[in-house]
Amino acid sequence: MFEPGRIAQSLLRGIRLRCPRCGHAPIFRGWFVLLARCPLCGLAFEREPGYFVGAMYVNYAATVLLALPGYFVLDHWAGLSLGRQLLLWGAFCVIFPLWFYRYSKSLWLAMDYFFDPGEPS
Repeated sequence: MFEPGRIAQSLLRGIRLRCPRCGHAPIFRGWFVLLARCPLCGLAFEREPGYFVGAMYVNYAATVLLALPGYFVLDHWAGLSLGRQLLLWGAFCVIFPLWFYRYSKSLWLAMDYFFDPGEPS
């Protein structure tokens, strides 16, 4: 059954980089270190190898969905040359995925927990 409140809660917890189950504990220590488990409720964050491939797709999709329209918007309104556009969006496509890395993993965990709230084996 689709529950809009529950999906909004999952996405909000993912955006806030919080545990998908309890919503209180952070899931990262530092910038790139994902905790193995939630310190409050014990939900496992680290899963089997290959689990976060979906998070890479989320990161890639977010990058493309920002860069592609951004190119056309700047081309139309700012009239930047092709060289400047390539330099700008090339840098964006390197920097943005590094910044969005934590969010893509967190959103992937949140959506997984939304669809399957059971403890992973």
